[in-house]
Amino acid sequence: MKTATRNITRFIQWSAFAELPLPRGYLWPTLLRPVSCRQSLFARKPGGPQAFSSIQKHRDGLVAAENPAPEHLPTGTPTARQLPLSCPGCGAPSQTVAPDEAGYYSKTRSAVRVFLSDRVRAEDAVFNTAVSQASDGTLAHLGLIGKATGAEQDVEPQVPICDRCHNLVHHHVGVPIFHPSIKSIEDIIAESPHMHNHIFHVLDAADFPMSLIPNLQHALKLPRQRTQNRRSKSQVHGRGRIAEVTFIITRSDLLAPKKEQVDRLMPYLQEVLREALGRTGRNVRLGNVRCVSSKRGWWTKEVKEAIWTRGGAGWMVGKVNVGKSNLFEVVFPKGRNQDVNFDKLRHAAGQQEPYSPDPTTVQSPSSFGSSDLPGDFDVGEQLASEDMREPEAETLDTEKPEDHMFDEDEDASLLPPAQLETAYPVMPTISSLPGTTASPIRVPFGNGRGELIDLPGLARTTLDTYVQPEHKSDLVMRSRVTPVQQVINPGQSLLLGGGLIRITPTTPDLVFLAYAFTPLQSHVTSTVKALAMQAGERAVNVPSVAEESAREKMISAGTFELSWDVTKQRAGPLTSPSVTKFRVANLPFVVYAADILVEGVGWIEIVAQMRSKPGKNLSSDMGESETLESSNAHKQYPEIEVFSPEGKFIGIRKPMNAWLLGGKQVVPVHKRKARPRRSMASMKGRNG
Repeated sequence: MKTATRNITRFIQWSAFAELPLPRGYLWPTLLRPVSCRQSLFARKPGGPQAFSSIQKHRDGLVAAENPAPEHLPTGTPTARQLPLSCPGCGAPSQTVAPDEAGYYSKTRSAVRVFLSDRVRAEDAVFNTAVSQASDGTLAHLGLIGKATGAEQDVEPQVPICDRCHNLVHHHVGVPIFHPSIKSIEDIIAESPHMHNHIFHVLDAADFPMSLIPNLQHALKLPRQRTQNRRSKSQVHGRGRIAEVTFIITRSDLLAPKKEQVDRLMPYLQEVLREALGRTGRNVRLGNVRCVSSKRGWWTKEVKEAIWTRGGAGWMVGKVNVGKSNLFEVVFPKGRNQDVNFDKLRHAAGQQEPYSPDPTTVQSPSSFGSSDLPGDFDVGEQLASEDMREPEAETLDTEKPEDHMFDEDEDASLLPPAQLETAYPVMPTISSLPGTTASPIRVPFGNGRGELIDLPGLARTTLDTYVQPEHKSDLVMRSRVTPVQQVINPGQSLLLGGGLIRITPTTPDLVFLAYAFTPLQSHVTSTVKALAMQAGERAVNVPSVAEESAREKMISAGTFELSWDVTKQRAGPLTSPSVTKFRVANLPFVVYAADILVEGVGWIEIVAQMRSKPGKNLSSDMGESETLESSNAHKQYPEIEVFSPEGKFIGIRKPMNAWLLGGKQVVPVHKRKARPRRSMASMKGRNG
């Protein structure tokens, strides 16, 4: 227990240094785990996970006492199962003590009772015994010839998830856990047992790039990204390991309705990301940016193949509610465990004819034993010689990458043990609740080829605190929104969520156009009425999702300028070379635009048109370059002011022109006007 005490002391020192409250114990379950119970990665016994605490041993004893093995069952009946070491949905250690905490298993739940019960396996054993004693005629009459029995299949039931994950999936009810700090994530990744480590920095497309973790390379002590210098190294070793970073923009189907349109947005996304990275992103190549959609399957296959080919450890790092667990499910390489090729074994044993199963003499793979082979036959040497004769192109996919496995020493306490490797494991729980993942979830693949690790999300500021509980699910944009063009005249404001967000133009005598790409309801009204609605002094038919406490904290988040020129995109046929020969610089107007971001919700595209002021109106004594610089200095951009709770959750970025990509809004069928009746005037004239 000296190591556990030292780890707790070190953790308390970190928390005191960061002036943060101590988190709950289930976030770092291995702090109290004895050294003798720690196992190296992929070196676990096939008998199942072992208990790592006195609570686990006590629980296992209760389960075994409540489910004794019946005496009338045949010999060889398996003993009672134990609960998994940790919940495969959230990663919290399994426990039966605190029902309100993560990882709690209720033994009265159906899935848990089936998993712990021996009734199903006992019935299989009775059935297999009866089938083995039946004649061929009886089996043919029952249709069991050529079918594998339950003993031969040996299918284990699915590992159940904890009660908290069950309530999140089926009832959308749950309590978020404590969010770890970036220092804790660094300590977890530093204890990786793999030499090759790939970090997936997951970003959300709904409020891109507000979900970016600033200075991630420096915070995790990773090598710098590859610069545009042609001599820049593609791989950098640090601390005896290789660490690479890839930016994954999830939910890209929210940006455009078609995959080709999202692909054409990649230069724009790289430019916005470069600006968000600041000074460190000026000379970075940013060839490691991927835009995927788990819902539509865009570019998920490429990421999955890269994970399989690379091997090693893949870490999902990002803030809460950016889609890490959803991405984990679609990019994890399932069903790729390399099994034994029994055809090769039979061919090597002397069966020159191709194997074709006979319904009357069918044999399961488990019944093919070593007694069918010659005495001096070595299976490993024969398989190795046959693999050497195969073409090199066919062996590339099955060849394991050169990933050196480090031993998990006694100091590796923040990283829980990996799950038992299966072809189709239980994936992490997907929920809109911030902080669903409680502890790192390690899922291995490829018979030791590598593992994918889902980490808890870092804390981020969201509007959840100021939204009514019944409307918190309305903040999540689950599908792309096709907004309605709303005109904001002078003296008017745009309200989102019935007063949760207010956008008021400050440039007088100018008309603004707004396109709200948010799940919140938008409403244009006069500024006087908007102030009364935000203060709760005016009763209107527009429902409000804000709480009473949010009305007292509404302050200005700042004044933003629409400083990006989108005249060429908005001018339409005026600048088309096939229609006219007008140049953008010769037009008498300029169109400015910007995207106002609402963190965790979406964005609002704001557009305004102003009269252009050519440089010829300035002093003719100045040179051409001085005229251009002075014209930009004296240029006045349209301005808007945004109000939000505490003046937070608001950002700005270069406009994407998403309204032009999505087109006009399609009117639903139930809102379409009925076709008018046909006029009977002509029919009356004919009937005369």
